[in-house]
Amino acid sequence: MRYGLMFDTAHPIDDLVPEARKLAATGIDTLWCSQIFGYDALSLLGVLAREVPEIGFGTAVVPVYPRHPVMLAAQALTVQAASGGRLQLGIGLSHQMVIENVFGMSFDKPGRYMREYLEILMPLVRGEAAGFKGEVLSSTTFGPLDIPGASAPPVLVAALGPKMLETAGQLADGTATWMTGLSTVADHIVPGIRAAASAAGRPSPHVAVGLPVCVTEDHESAHEQASKTFAIYGQLPSYRAMLDREGAEGPADVAVIGDEAALARAIDRLTDSGATEFIAAPFGDRAARERTVAALSAIARG
Repeated sequence: MRYGLMFDTAHPIDDLVPEARKLAATGIDTLWCSQIFGYDALSLLGVLAREVPEIGFGTAVVPVYPRHPVMLAAQALTVQAASGGRLQLGIGLSHQMVIENVFGMSFDKPGRYMREYLEILMPLVRGEAAGFKGEVLSSTTFGPLDIPGASAPPVLVAALGPKMLETAGQLADGTATWMTGLSTVADHIVPGIRAAASAAGRPSPHVAVGLPVCVTEDHESAHEQASKTFAIYGQLPSYRAMLDREGAEGPADVAVIGDEAALARAIDRLTDSGATEFIAAPFGDRAARERTVAALSAIARG
């Protein structure tokens, strides 16, 4: 099991660099950035990777619709070259309300879009040429991308439903989940993507599981805060489906809340399920967030 942290990027870059150095010293394996309405995640990671050489980085996740796969491959390989091979590229469809309202793009048949996207992206990140013509995406690059020193970053697809898990298992290197409970990871995510990878003759996939975490004794307050902070995820269809599968009323019910032993038990369950990386998203007041990082660091150090 590898251990990662969602990195709070709501600060100037001059503050993010020393914070990344501080977290790298904790023994945690990876720092992850989301791509929402702030920094461009890959650009930011390129900066951090050059300044902080002691830790891995990942995107959780970059939406695919606004970037043609050739451009995303070039960006990812640039970060991979700059970091010496420490990037995990997490990509996802985002959500209909975002793609249609923010970008003015069609969200028709998103499963088809992701499959065609990967048909172009995966050869390029492996150092091969792209040559694919689909229904909505096409590319002929006439050769590989010329980015010296770039190795192939693992590509993780934000896959939750059966069809997307099948696509991720067949074409990508794994999945990065969010707001998906421990039982659902064990009974649905891991078996689904493993079966698809096995049927395609591909290696066992990487399964990175992201969840909100608050190490605290005040369970009631943490649960209430999680309900407010993460409320939107209970309204987005893809996450709502996973919460329903878990039997959870809302996001707070899949958050990891409790003392250090509770966090260790949750990670043990994920390890037993076949997950390969746990990505903690600390929440709560400053003391709770610091305690969460310290608890994860202790587990990572063994």
